[in-house]
Amino acid sequence: MLFPRPTWESHREQIAAWPMSARAWQRIFLGNASDVELDSAGRILVAPELRSAVGLTREVMLLGMGSHFEIWDAAKLAESESQAVAAGMPEVLSNFSF
Repeated sequence: MLFPRPTWESHREQIAAWPMSARAWQRIFLGNASDVELDSAGRILVAPELRSAVGLTREVMLLGMGSHFEIWDAAKLAESESQAVAAGMPEVLSNFSF
């Protein structure tokens, strides 16, 4: 996920306050967080170790999710969306309409 700095700081504070029983997840979320900058072409460089950890290949998708972005491997996103559509809308969205 990609958060604007103020949004990340809020999440970071919440994660840092988790109990000791969640220490491993604190390490995962906080220990793998890193600042990124846009290059002169407007691209974001994702560190190789993070790309490897989440299985990003050459083709990725950047999804705007309101307060943050999600970065997905394009093939994994297509598979995830196909599974979601095949499963149908969850009950919690039964009253949703456009």
